[in-house]
Amino acid sequence: MKQLTFAAMAILLSGCSNSYNAPGSTDGSRMADTNKHTQCPGTTALPPALADKFIPIEDPELLAQSLGETDQGKLCQGQVYRVKEDTEIPLYRAWNSTNPNSKMGNWWAFSVPAGSSSQYRQQYEICYQWSPLDRMSSCTLKANTKVVVGTGQSATCSEYLTYPTSVEQQIYIDQADTALEECNTFTGHFDWQPIPQ
Repeated sequence: MKQLTFAAMAILLSGCSNSYNAPGSTDGSRMADTNKHTQCPGTTALPPALADKFIPIEDPELLAQSLGETDQGKLCQGQVYRVKEDTEIPLYRAWNSTNPNSKMGNWWAFSVPAGSSSQYRQQYEICYQWSPLDRMSSCTLKANTKVVVGTGQSATCSEYLTYPTSVEQQIYIDQADTALEECNTFTGHFDWQPIPQ
């Protein structure tokens, strides 16, 4: 009887692991292959204010470019979307002024960077080696552009610092220099706030 019970439990558990968030799921979204048995926090569904401005599509190659392995950054899960006709979407990117090429990088957000820089780094898994976050660009995403919307993968910055997966949505753009227009650049300034005692 015990052997039969253990066998039934093994079949049940293996069935759950094989069907849970499997690649090629019906909603078109995918998680990084290394995390397909681990829940990625957050969602690939668009915010309500933007849902009618995009069309979900399939593009396995673009999606694969955006997904990262555990502790390597990029996205934990993602969904490919195309911007609808006659639609312009504002996007924002914090970047590194000492590397002008990083101005039009792959990673963008729907919201203006706000709050403390350390909190922003954790929300978007941005290691200190990658950028001092001293510049910010505000650009408009062109109609018919394909992007991946997803939540951030964990990132190990050093033996002392690892950012976990995040619920914050990020936008991956393959060719930002051609996908974006009407860009404005801003510089960061110290804005010291008292810490409550």
